Amino acid sequence: MSRVGAFFDLDRTLVACNTGRLFLKDLRRRGEISIGRALRAMGWMARYHLSLLDVDAMASKILSSVRGWSESEFEERCRRLVEDEVLPLLLPAALRTIEKHRNDGHVLAILSMSPTYVTRPIARTLGIDEVISTQLEVEGGRFTGRVITPACFGAGKVHWAEAMGRQRDVDLGQSWFYTDSYSDLPMLERVGHRVIVNPDPRLRRAARQRGWKVENWMEVAA
Repeated sequence: MSRVGAFFDLDRTLVACNTGRLFLKDLRRRGEISIGRALRAMGWMARYHLSLLDVDAMASKILSSVRGWSESEFEERCRRLVEDEVLPLLLPAALRTIEKHRNDGHVLAILSMSPTYVTRPIARTLGIDEVISTQLEVEGGRFTGRVITPACFGAGKVHWAEAMGRQRDVDLGQSWFYTDSYSDLPMLERVGHRVIVNPDPRLRRAARQRGWKVENWMEVAA
């Protein structure tokens, strides 16, 4: 008998922040990126969040800043950033929802555009076994500036979630997905149960049109 999955987006769903922006701020503090380049990257992220930008083009521009970096050093930097700035922003409603699905015996997964170096330490803290997120290409222990395709975005999330489903015998048609982003519409339409959390304006409208459940976990956190 197939199992039920519970998939969770990360930014503004599990945590009350955009982890990409936190990383850019960290680069600025270290003087490793100009303010102009940081602002452009934030603009790209805002447009991708609303499905207004080609994700492969955005990834190429943003990842050019880490081309040649050591994977191990980057992983350690992300771990510290998560511990210092991301984990304190975990939303209480998200934690309660995770525990409910865990008690129901569901397969828990983070499904996020964020790189695995950010999502893995969060998953370990939450006791979530499955991490489905953006994988950066590495050669000789250093980043090439490319991602493993398809990127974990839009229809790419469906691709990777289905791959995990085949491996873990998870039926997506009976599974749950929690997200805030309109860009996740393909995955929302793929699962049997979807909950819209802290939605952006386009997703709020889409949810209203489709009669999907909307929850405000930020309000609960306050």
